[in-house]
Amino acid sequence: MLTSTLCKEIAGVPVADLVRQFGTPTFVYDAAMIRRRIADLSPFDTVRYAQKACSNLTILDLVRRQGALVDAVSAGEIRRALAAGFTAEGDPPPIVYTADIFDRESLDLCVEHGIAVNCGSPDMIDQLGRRKPGQGITLRINPGFGHGHSQKTNTGGKQAKHGIWHAQLSDCLRQAKPYAMDVVGLHMHIGSGTDLEHLSQVCGAMEQAAIAVGPSIRSISAGGGLPTVYRSTDSYVDLAAYFNLWDAVRRRLEQRFGHPVRLEIEPGRYLVAESGFLIAEIRAVKRQDDNTFYLLDAGFNNLARPILYGSYHPMAVAPADGNDARPEQDVIVGGPLCESGDIFTQEEGGFVVTRRLPKAAVGDWLVIGCTGAYGFVMGSNYNSKPLAAEALIDGGQARRIRRRQTFDDLIRGEEIPAS
Repeated sequence: MLTSTLCKEIAGVPVADLVRQFGTPTFVYDAAMIRRRIADLSPFDTVRYAQKACSNLTILDLVRRQGALVDAVSAGEIRRALAAGFTAEGDPPPIVYTADIFDRESLDLCVEHGIAVNCGSPDMIDQLGRRKPGQGITLRINPGFGHGHSQKTNTGGKQAKHGIWHAQLSDCLRQAKPYAMDVVGLHMHIGSGTDLEHLSQVCGAMEQAAIAVGPSIRSISAGGGLPTVYRSTDSYVDLAAYFNLWDAVRRRLEQRFGHPVRLEIEPGRYLVAESGFLIAEIRAVKRQDDNTFYLLDAGFNNLARPILYGSYHPMAVAPADGNDARPEQDVIVGGPLCESGDIFTQEEGGFVVTRRLPKAAVGDWLVIGCTGAYGFVMGSNYNSKPLAAEALIDGGQARRIRRRQTFDDLIRGEEIPAS
């Protein structure tokens, strides 16, 4: 995480060297940080990475080598997991498909490869049951409440589309019976960026739901949502206390059912957010009345979280000339896009704010921290901008893990019909 408004290196590699090697804008990930965050969660039986946070094949391979398993929310993510070396079948299942629907391709892939399925809608039970009767399933339950760092990341409650409404659980058990499909696990996730108080509320809801299902339950998943530190005033969840809450639930269920119950956790952002840095070049410094703007060659086409959620990201200037004796000033940081909302320093609701940063000039670089989660994966080609490059630093060595998109990549698949 960036702890200063000046940044000369990332994970021991000078920013200037990274720019010379990869250009800008580029996402850079610190492998050591990802390993550290996986290790944080080692008390849980299974750490299952929610790859939607950052799904580059090299990141998936790194997670797999650390012993974590993977969650997939689309056909493409199933294919990514397989391409990164995860196998389809195992105990616990290396890949779990968690979604609120099956599109036709994802259903075909789950049936073809025997992918474990976590159903988020009653319709999924029938759709899978008709194609593969007898397969055990898990259910994602909406406990009737939710919480998150933004209303847009709240995944529980009656206004959330996610999960099976808790009052429909008994109906779903009856629905699965004709297909001889046992409900072997339950999953709950109430939102991203929740605190310990809200996370702990899920424990009671999970225990009640598991008791309602009965001894077919072999696993329970605490979902994700662990908060990430973006500001110096943010704090981490007490992971030991959180584990103890879930472990107590698990032990009571084991005593009731008479067999072991696996305890899973499904982090996404927690594992990768702090590992990521977006390096961009400052291409204009301009005054608009009493406001100073730093305009970058990266925009919300690269990092959408500020425009979507008003998310805060730490920022630092990396001087191209190496001179760090610079006074600070209040600035607004924006991107190149033809869109008023292309501002990195904004709060939820689109309110533009300033950030205290060192004086900078065209050619200096600006590093945006905590961009490892929901950074590249939410990128777009808006304004016909190419997707950024990605690089990984491991053991002091930086290597490219995705080349920058070219114009030919950008228009591949487009056609002008013959007249």
